[in-house]
Amino acid sequence: MRFKIILASVKGDITDKVVDSAKKAGATGATIIPARGTGIREAKTFFGLTLEAQTDIIMFLVEEHIVQSILDAIKTAGEFHKPGTGIAFVLPVEKVIGLESQIERFKEEVREQYF
Repeated sequence: MRFKIILASVKGDITDKVVDSAKKAGATGATIIPARGTGIREAKTFFGLTLEAQTDIIMFLVEEHIVQSILDAIKTAGEFHKPGTGIAFVLPVEKVIGLESQIERFKEEVREQYF
């Protein structure tokens, strides 16, 4: 079984929407990491204090064959077609441990689907 990691950087106020959309597309869960970032546009300041919106990094470990449908769901839910809304990218995964119970469930789902 082959896995990929999808990392999505989104504004904190849409994190739940993006995660829910990814789950509907086949993701079984997510890890959410609070973050902050910088981009082309400078952050707004108020009396010398930087005003930055909360940014979250959402990490999905998914089976290779469902990556594109999850990416499409993330793109739509996160409105990535608008500037400054977020980015997502995929990285290969060499090895995975700790998913033994889920892997058995995945195998059973594949058997039911194809046999």
